[in-house]
Amino acid sequence: MSNNAQTTQAVIVIGGIDAHADTHHVVALDTTGKILGDHPFPASSRGYRDALDWLAKFGLIDKIGVESTGSYAAGITRFLLESGVDVVEVNQPHPHLRARRGKDDSIDAEAAARKALSGQATAIPKVTTGVVESFRVLRLARESAVRSRTRTIVQLRSLLVTAPARLREQLTERSAAVLVARCAGLRPDLDRLDDPLQATKRALRAMARRIQMLDEEINETDASLKQLVERTAPTLTSKLAIGPGHAAQLLITAGQNIERLHSEAAFARLCGVAPIPVSSGKTHRMRLHRGGDRQANAALHMIAVCRMRYHQPTIDYVKRRLSEGLSKKDVLRCLKRFIAREVYHDLKTDLGLT
Repeated sequence: MSNNAQTTQAVIVIGGIDAHADTHHVVALDTTGKILGDHPFPASSRGYRDALDWLAKFGLIDKIGVESTGSYAAGITRFLLESGVDVVEVNQPHPHLRARRGKDDSIDAEAAARKALSGQATAIPKVTTGVVESFRVLRLARESAVRSRTRTIVQLRSLLVTAPARLREQLTERSAAVLVARCAGLRPDLDRLDDPLQATKRALRAMARRIQMLDEEINETDASLKQLVERTAPTLTSKLAIGPGHAAQLLITAGQNIERLHSEAAFARLCGVAPIPVSSGKTHRMRLHRGGDRQANAALHMIAVCRMRYHQPTIDYVKRRLSEGLSKKDVLRCLKRFIAREVYHDLKTDLGLT
């Protein structure tokens, strides 16, 4: 008589996470698509651990599909990657699909898990534990300061339009820097703020000093970025027209783990400079790709414009392409595509992949 050994096969678990500011909803599926469970967890370090432990109780975790890995899910994505879990980035559902199925946290988490299970979601999320994340947060602070400075200058000039004539005629400088300096030096009589002239002087001085503080903040942030970028990406910043600001943006777009981009064509697509065919009949041409990261696209645009003016090989290329019948816009698009290829290989070198 033989004994039959019972064997149990471990359940393979695929997770899905719908992330929000305060809570993350987690769904577990098996490989047949059966729902094993769903549960909300707080968006905290303890909540991240509890969510992973909860998924693990169903079996072996294969991968987890996560929405919003660059925003609400940034924390849990970082935790899962550090824990050795395979995470795939899931785009938000198409509005038509959402209209048919409805929307709540469990539905969205289930949709994320099913996209991971089917292989529809394959994107690797950006690593946010390296120096590139430092670039992102510093640029975020800089952009905020620049916007505030621009808004305050507009408000200051608007206030001057309605200021008492005697004060307005004293402040006729067209240069923003000179005007701000003059306004910062105004000396209102603080005991006579019931007089509109003195109140206007007080308001103009406050705005001007705010602009000066923002200028100092922008300059300090630029200095920090320059030092970090030149140390991190010496190959990229050695190229003509690629300064620290453009280099930082291109690094942010590519991500610390640039190996998640399978080719330079994928990087070009990400930057919105991959050509889109619009041929028909006897007409054969390409058009601009209007998707992608528009800030990276703007950086490539400014690099191309600078090289069209000061880089002799680029100047010669533009002349040749124009003589072939291309428009200047078409030539600019070709240049941006070439620069994206060059930038991709430089980034791989600087990030230690070649």
